[in-house]
Amino acid sequence: MNLPPDKARRRAEMLLRCYPREWRGRYSDEFTELLVAEMSEQPRSWRRSADVVWSGCVARTAEAGLGQRRLEPVDQVRRSLVALGCAMAVFLAFGAAIWAQLTIGWQWSEPGTATTTAAMVVMSGAALAFFTFAVAAAVPVLWGVLGRAIRREFHGLVRPSLLFVTAVSVLVVGGRHFANGWPGTGGHPWAHQGIVPGGVAAFTWASTLSITSYWAHPGALMAFPASEIAWMVVSPVALVCTAVGALKVVRRLDIPSSTLCYEARLAQVGAVVMSVFLVGASMWVIYGGPGPRDLFHVGAIDVAGLVVMTLALAVAYRATLRARRSGLALSPN
Repeated sequence: MNLPPDKARRRAEMLLRCYPREWRGRYSDEFTELLVAEMSEQPRSWRRSADVVWSGCVARTAEAGLGQRRLEPVDQVRRSLVALGCAMAVFLAFGAAIWAQLTIGWQWSEPGTATTTAAMVVMSGAALAFFTFAVAAAVPVLWGVLGRAIRREFHGLVRPSLLFVTAVSVLVVGGRHFANGWPGTGGHPWAHQGIVPGGVAAFTWASTLSITSYWAHPGALMAFPASEIAWMVVSPVALVCTAVGALKVVRRLDIPSSTLCYEARLAQVGAVVMSVFLVGASMWVIYGGPGPRDLFHVGAIDVAGLVVMTLALAVAYRATLRARRSGLALSPN
């Protein structure tokens, strides 16, 4: 049975979305016609669909500066930094969720094993270092945005800037509100409890409530207050919008080569900090014990988070390597 041309075209256009916008702008017309012709003759073919999806992923990888295609050094550094930012955003979301879970037990009792204690110290130190790194990386970008604003050159920056500011506002307001329900409140004081400020731990926990295994247990999830379930849906959307807004601003700024070189060097520091944090998280997930009253119990969501963080770190290292190599080409001799 032949597929009607209009339906075949809709399917082809849907598959074409696997490719990046730049690629679609060049090849979409002829590729769409080719797919429509094939679908008209052979309506169903999982091999064809899988091949298009795979090719689209390869094209997106190349556009992100992670493929084998050679790009101009400036373009390569910029795209690699954007890819690094995406990887860091994913890593930070799952890493913060693991760290926030550990801080709850830490607030109530001293861990039962030295490994858990060491993991907490390593992750907390890495979290502080990551915050410092983020500030150092953001300053040149904020300076560039401020310069554009002073010159009243708003083209291309208004929407991503508004997206970023709105998403951050949602996270701050929602995080502060739901932090009042932090399970660590009222914990029993002990010698090293203050290694993580309670306010920071509570806000981190509230911001990562969506990363939970309760999604696999609808019955237990529906026992939560409706406002909390709504926040668990809204908060990841806000996190994604924050990352998208920031990365779009970076892509649309005319960043000098010297600043790109600085960011490329700084990216190496970020990758190292991510590695240290992953080591700390792995120490707890793999070797840490449940601790007193099962306060430091490791769940399936922690193991899944560790896997996601490892994959994100692999992407980050590849992006860092390519950004650094291209950054050397931009550096003055």
